[in-house]
Amino acid sequence: MAEGLSSRHSVLLIEAGGSDRGSEVAIPAAFSKLFKSDRDWNYHSEPEPTAAGRELYLPRGKMLGGSSSMNAMIYIRGRASDYDSWEAAGAIGWAWSDVSPVFKAMESNSRGESSHHGVDGPVRVEDLRSPNSFSRRFVEAALEVGIKANSDFNGESQEGVGFYQVTQKRGRRWSAADAFLRPAMDRPTLTVVTRATVSRVMLEKGAAVGVEYVKDGQTQSARCAGEVILAAGAFGSPQILQLSGIGDPDHLGSIGVNTVMANPNVGKHMQDHVVAGVLHHSTMGGTLDDAENVLELTRWLAFRRGRLTSNVAEAGAFVRSSSELHEPDLQFHFGPVNFDNHGMGPGGGPAYSLGSALINPLARGSVMASSDNPLDPPSIRGNYLAESSDVAALVRGVGISREIHAATAFDEVRGEEMLPGSEIQGPEAIEEFIRNRAEAFYHPVGTCRMGPADVSVVDAELRVHGIEGLRVADASVMPGITSGNINAPTLMIGARAVEKILAG
Repeated sequence: MAEGLSSRHSVLLIEAGGSDRGSEVAIPAAFSKLFKSDRDWNYHSEPEPTAAGRELYLPRGKMLGGSSSMNAMIYIRGRASDYDSWEAAGAIGWAWSDVSPVFKAMESNSRGESSHHGVDGPVRVEDLRSPNSFSRRFVEAALEVGIKANSDFNGESQEGVGFYQVTQKRGRRWSAADAFLRPAMDRPTLTVVTRATVSRVMLEKGAAVGVEYVKDGQTQSARCAGEVILAAGAFGSPQILQLSGIGDPDHLGSIGVNTVMANPNVGKHMQDHVVAGVLHHSTMGGTLDDAENVLELTRWLAFRRGRLTSNVAEAGAFVRSSSELHEPDLQFHFGPVNFDNHGMGPGGGPAYSLGSALINPLARGSVMASSDNPLDPPSIRGNYLAESSDVAALVRGVGISREIHAATAFDEVRGEEMLPGSEIQGPEAIEEFIRNRAEAFYHPVGTCRMGPADVSVVDAELRVHGIEGLRVADASVMPGITSGNINAPTLMIGARAVEKILAG
């Protein structure tokens, strides 16, 4: 948005984090090193009663490029039915026929132009340069158990198994900052202020006139003649709205904020993907567990090749957990690494991981400001695993993962099952394992969702209901979670926001 709007208008971009420079951002395989660092908001959910009372870790990027500077770079648009359901829910003009041209225009795909892919856009999308042999084994194993091959999850059909395409450029991460912001940084119309946390939107007579923000411990303000646009994500945007007096009056009163515009939908309707992993020790090396060495670093620095170009979750599959379903309900991510505890746990030798994620969960959560202090994290309640049908699908997903792990393609490398562990058998035991070990999969959406005023926060033009000059444009506006990783859909929302504002 900063790039698109600054082509015609003066833009002030306020970022809570700092620079996105550095090897841990640029080197694809290093992204988990950013977790719980100063480039991570390091959110946690409230204790989740249906997930064994655990506080689930919820990483979010806190730097230029946001979470696109610390994600696994998987490029998935979602299904046409995702967007058609948005329009059916009241987000008029957001059907697949409306958004698919935007995806194509944004994209510069290394495979070349086709009916599904573009080549002239700023978002670089490529095949992995040095796919791991373990990932190839996974694809072979999935084919063995009857999952069909799919060379393009953004093509005619999403169902099947294959390698993911990634937002990389010649083996280096290609974030939103790389694609959009950096080319515009020299414009006199664009000012970027970093390490500044927005505390509230300034509202006068029902209109947004600017923002207050905290920088270097001091509260400052910036007024605008045009619009204020929140793009702080599914956790940050509802918190800022609530601190500005837009939200549920009872909640606002409980944290000492006066209500300016009553809207009980602010912070509600949160959705997120949940993943349950099956991990195996490997009897052979060559995984990513020992990729941090001088040789691999040299290969990456000199040629942008080798194991450090991995996005970790190199290959995957979209699968129906039941033959009665018309479309896949599970997404699998395979990584040639021990990704237990978000990749931050002790090594324990070479391993490989397969996680099954529920892509259309029924559970709904909330994000509520915990106090009137903008520096306090919000209270996040995902209600993860609260719906029995969600858990049943994940139980089936663990079974499918085990079936893939047992295929002959893994015979030469298969060691003992680390998780859930061979002693965990039967639906009840697997369900208990899921409630104790499943994790959120970093895809929160919906907390400022689009739609009619009585059930949503913004209209189809992304304007906050009842407030002039204020929009939200990020994953929080999704009326429903998309089928897969959300980086590409979020970039599309930003691009459409530019179209709508410039047309206005």
